[in-house]
Amino acid sequence: MTGVLIIDKPAGITSHDVVNRVRRLLNERSVGHMGTLDPMATGVLPLVVGRMTRLAQFYTGSEKTYTGEIRFGFATDTYDAEGDPTTPPNPEVKVSLEQLQGLAAEFRGKIQQIPPPFSAKKIQGVPAYKLARKKQEVALAPVEIEIKEFEITSVDGDRARFIARVTSGTYMRSVAHDLGQRVGWGAHLASLRRTSVGEFDQADARPLEQVEAAMQAGDPESLFVHPRRLLPGLPAVTATEEAAAMIRNGRAVNLPELSQARQVKVFRGQTELIAIATRIAGTLFQPKVVFAAE
Repeated sequence: MTGVLIIDKPAGITSHDVVNRVRRLLNERSVGHMGTLDPMATGVLPLVVGRMTRLAQFYTGSEKTYTGEIRFGFATDTYDAEGDPTTPPNPEVKVSLEQLQGLAAEFRGKIQQIPPPFSAKKIQGVPAYKLARKKQEVALAPVEIEIKEFEITSVDGDRARFIARVTSGTYMRSVAHDLGQRVGWGAHLASLRRTSVGEFDQADARPLEQVEAAMQAGDPESLFVHPRRLLPGLPAVTATEEAAAMIRNGRAVNLPELSQARQVKVFRGQTELIAIATRIAGTLFQPKVVFAAE
């Protein structure tokens, strides 16, 4: 079994919990995810299954979109609703839609962001969250990220709804925390839903119960994203049987119809993605990653 499966992650479990459950449901050991979601968060969690685990390297920089809610009045040590308040909650919080929309504009573009202390970022080889749990000092260096879209869509009392489109590596928890600092009341991320990763969106996402039902019905192939939809930015070519055999052995092949492309998806037939190949000279392409069984 091999392919890309998009899960609609529920709240309250880790991304690794989802991977483990899918491994059991599919009876497939090789399963990985493409972009962690915090336990509190829900939404689009792409999984790579079988030989397609080799595909994950092409999605490390994928753009992501989110919707969520920020609560003002106090910050937390984790920067989200699961943490402990770092200050007493303030019952007199007053924020307006106009005020927050103006501040949100300051976050758009390329900015320096400090990751949350409760994160997997490492300090001298130790994950920051392990130090934070022990109440040890966590001093993380800022990282350049890009927030392409960040809009406050509504305000209700001490809570504000938002939509965001960001580059990989952006922590929406830090955005919420930093916005609270700007306002002066303190804030934390109250809820978060990821609505897309790269080309995958909510329409592709399947609840874990649907995966279980498909397996019981003996129809696991219906779960996977059609291979022709993967990496839409790369041109695709259907290889001849001779070329496909060469690719399986890691040998360079001539693909004259793609002389201008730098990297291509190579298919055998309409649905079997067998490789990602890189042009090395003229119309000669060398397989970079081979997905087909040898």
